[in-house]
Amino acid sequence: MFEAAELGREISKSDYKAQLPDLRAEILQTQFALSKSNRPVIIVISGVDVAGRGDVVNTLNEWLDTRGVETFSFEKTSDEESERPDYWRYWRSLPARGRISVFFGAWYVEPIRNYAYDKIDTANMDDSLGQIRRLEKLMVDDGAIIIKFWLHLSRKEQIKRLKKMEKDPNALRRVSKRDWKHVKLYKRFAAAAERAIRSTDTGDSPWLLVESTNPYYRDLTVGRTVLETIRKQLELDAIASNKNSPETEELPASIQTSNQDITESSPKAALTVLDHVDLKQKLEPKEYRKQLKIYQGKLNRLVWDAYTKKRSTVIVFEGWDAGGKGGALRRITQAMDARLYRVISTAAPTDEEQAHHYLWRFWRQIPRAGHFTIYDRSWYGRVLVERVEGFAQEHEWMRSFLEINNFEESLVNHGTLVLKFWIHISPEEQLRRFEEREKIAYKRHKLTEEDWRNREKWDDYKIAVNDMVARTSTNYAPWTLVAGDDKKFARIQVIKTVCERMEAL
Repeated sequence: MFEAAELGREISKSDYKAQLPDLRAEILQTQFALSKSNRPVIIVISGVDVAGRGDVVNTLNEWLDTRGVETFSFEKTSDEESERPDYWRYWRSLPARGRISVFFGAWYVEPIRNYAYDKIDTANMDDSLGQIRRLEKLMVDDGAIIIKFWLHLSRKEQIKRLKKMEKDPNALRRVSKRDWKHVKLYKRFAAAAERAIRSTDTGDSPWLLVESTNPYYRDLTVGRTVLETIRKQLELDAIASNKNSPETEELPASIQTSNQDITESSPKAALTVLDHVDLKQKLEPKEYRKQLKIYQGKLNRLVWDAYTKKRSTVIVFEGWDAGGKGGALRRITQAMDARLYRVISTAAPTDEEQAHHYLWRFWRQIPRAGHFTIYDRSWYGRVLVERVEGFAQEHEWMRSFLEINNFEESLVNHGTLVLKFWIHISPEEQLRRFEEREKIAYKRHKLTEEDWRNREKWDDYKIAVNDMVARTSTNYAPWTLVAGDDKKFARIQVIKTVCERMEAL
């Protein structure tokens, strides 16, 4: 593979200077157009040691408007990062729409380095590369432009540069023992890099091998590739947005279907998983108080044990409006030290959150080792509210099932316990609670016009919940359907389930 990047390509300094003004002007113009688009750009700079990764990144920062670009290095893992799943630090650094992030190595650093150091075998590396493919596809599906560069040097050229740097007292970087160790491991690094590039070189996020012996050729190649890739995608977007007629108008009238037709033909009376929840289950007040005391005491001990063992936990609450999520949540937090948990109440996304992938705001709140994050509504809004209310198109919420499963699997693989509760009530009980809220002054604020409107789409939500459970109740992160018509029974079912799942670890 790398023979193609050892052909002796070069550009003279005079040619470089001649081409540079136009290139920089075009890059800035394209970046300005990007800033008005819905596309984030991720530029991955990886490659052989001393091939000039730092020089390339500095050059890009010089050519681009710094107000729209950020640079991130992932060479070392901080304590904060090591206590969370592997991709947490990358998700935090993803650019908003219209902006650019430049990543040193990105998610390729660890699998390549670990393989070269013989810390992982081929199977482990292939598993890591599979996760990378899924991550990049997820970002591309959401509109991201990913541009990946491998800056290549031959082993001979690498040695030559290191020796020159050792002799130069003004060299910007000192040569270390690690650099010479990597020279000895050159073949292992090359084999790891080739495997990574071949496995993740896709049509949506291709790699470009850049011969880096000549810095002028290297920098112009990177700059022109960035320019042409972004410009081409923006041109395609402009063409797509300038179509004169909607697709439905181009279809024969006999096969056109309106939204109303789709709604009326949906299987509203179909049996769902919620119909199998026994809502008649109840607990008498005396028995409720007894069990609550037992399970809150047990939970308190388990929470401190998890803190000692550095096991983190994520709890997700979903359910009908007025279903009792808040009450169940409070019975859990009453048993916990406030320093060990955070409750995230998920509302409509902010402008900043809308500028990122929908999972971005949830990745940011993943707990540190030994801590809890409790989500009062969660990423499942994508396949519930956004689906039913039409905020997400069908292809968007359909692909979200796999994205969510991959997200939760990455948490579990890191050692995080994931607990998911859907609190189910009958429409009659919901109506009773709505009317009760209207009568009580300190509860009236909980009831909104949207709550009443959502009742009209009860059957649509039931179907969405059924699909959600069927597609995302996995062996590593199963759903628990809670009978919620009796609040006392629901609260005990929730806290008991939390204790049982924690004890099973």
